Amino acid sequence: MFVLNDTPIDPSVLAARLDRVLTEPAGHRYGVHMQNPGAALPALLYLRAQKAGVFPIHADIPAETALAMAQAAGCDVMLSDGLKQVAIPQTDSIPRGGVLVQMSSGTTGAAKVITRTWAEIAVEVESYAAFFTASAAMTPVIACPVTHSYGLIAGVFVALYRGHVPVIIDSLNPKYILRRLRETGQPLLYTSPAMLHTLARLMPAEQQLYAANTSGTVLPDSWFQLIRSRTTHLFQQYGCSEAGCVAINQDLQHPTDVGRPLPHVTLTAGHNDTPEVIRIIAKGQTIDTGDLGHLNTDGMLIFTTRADDMINVAGFNVYPQDVEQAAMALPGVSDAVAFRITDPHSGARVGLIYAGNAAEGDLRQACRSTLADYQQPALIRHLPALPRQANGKISRREIAAQYAPTETAEAVPA
Repeated sequence: MFVLNDTPIDPSVLAARLDRVLTEPAGHRYGVHMQNPGAALPALLYLRAQKAGVFPIHADIPAETALAMAQAAGCDVMLSDGLKQVAIPQTDSIPRGGVLVQMSSGTTGAAKVITRTWAEIAVEVESYAAFFTASAAMTPVIACPVTHSYGLIAGVFVALYRGHVPVIIDSLNPKYILRRLRETGQPLLYTSPAMLHTLARLMPAEQQLYAANTSGTVLPDSWFQLIRSRTTHLFQQYGCSEAGCVAINQDLQHPTDVGRPLPHVTLTAGHNDTPEVIRIIAKGQTIDTGDLGHLNTDGMLIFTTRADDMINVAGFNVYPQDVEQAAMALPGVSDAVAFRITDPHSGARVGLIYAGNAAEGDLRQACRSTLADYQQPALIRHLPALPRQANGKISRREIAAQYAPTETAEAVPA
């Protein structure tokens, strides 16, 4: 059972219909593209139980695009509203059942198809539930897409494994989300960093979020300070598309402290405050996350940056968040993103875009006061709002392509 907005849903009702219309589902990989989430999630749960292959596709994606995505993901059937089935031609003969298919976020490159077996996901769910003891008695309220692993696996699957009845909200109205949280006993909110920030800004001063979980990106410091002050229990989880959730922080006090490893994995990273590539070792396989970080003496994973976001200025490593934190320490800067721009003399320099009412000259002076010479932004540009995605993520490559000068000489001298 689960609750969709205000309506209890019994998945067994749809399961009985699916039993009649699907033939040997374990041998197929289904693209599930439905406008009705009250049918989409029960269909997914049924297909998981039948050991079918499943590729959940967000309802907002146009039908033609969804069909093309399903074909690229190796699906041989598209399942849509009314349990309509459309055959998808595939030329290969690979096994199609037994997996959950998802797409990587695409923020660091072209999105790619990721497949994980239901057995692998079951190990993650069991490990997550056993390790995340602080949330054991809480009721998940999932205000994010259940087509994504964060809402689906960490939210829905873990809730059902624990015997909870999760509340799934498909509305982006923050006032409605706040109402449903008030109506739920010990609610644990799964949502995007951007929505958490919005809720924290809208809440009356005397109110608190009971519990919230964040994932997908490190919270900008100003967002973190506000959210932390308005949330009684604040959690962070870390992972990647290929491995799912691999670390959880059960008492988030600093945004880069992304979590301690779950029991089913081993993490390797830097030590002694020196960042190195974060790698995940599970079932004898090693996954390179493309992130940089280190493990502190208490076993906490400290996130530094994406490896390809690091800026090498004449042999010196510049981490974007160091520049961003310096910028956002200035009153009047509400958001900031540092990125790489090319330079014929040093190889690269730092670019910086920011939002807020601070003057560019004041921001440059603040950077000179707190950053080393090689960290100084060669370009500073003010924008009304920064191009963050709905979950708070940014693509530094897209920002560089849009805002970096075409000629280095156009950059403002440091």
